[in-house]
Amino acid sequence: MRTASKSLGAFLVLFFAGSVAFAQCEADKFTIKCMEKLATGYTFMKSYKIDGNGGSKPKVEYSYVFSKGTNYMVTLANKDPELKGMSLSLYDSSRRLVASNKVDNKYFSAIGYTCGATGIYYLTFTFDETQDYCAAAVLGFNSKK
Repeated sequence: MRTASKSLGAFLVLFFAGSVAFAQCEADKFTIKCMEKLATGYTFMKSYKIDGNGGSKPKVEYSYVFSKGTNYMVTLANKDPELKGMSLSLYDSSRRLVASNKVDNKYFSAIGYTCGATGIYYLTFTFDETQDYCAAAVLGFNSKK
């Protein structure tokens, strides 16, 4: 009886450990796609893992200091080539929306923004009408005017 209980316990531990590992967000493969989408002349600055924890986090937000006069590009990728449901909103330090990848219910894989004022900017990623809660983004800059 004890042997059967131990075997069952070991099986359950391995089963649930495998399930948790399977459900994890592996954004690294999407980061590579994002880097490939960065336009010529843009320098890689930072990558972002966008993990909605299976839907328990409908919004993921990061901040970054942008400099006046600098051109920025954010590229996005997930398993859907059309990025359906993966929304990026860029807000300035006053929380005013300055750019978005969602236009007329279409999701674009990149946004560009020329910074008008130095300050903290917020990259807010939301999962709209999707079951895919794993993605990546890359931030790049080009200071040429």
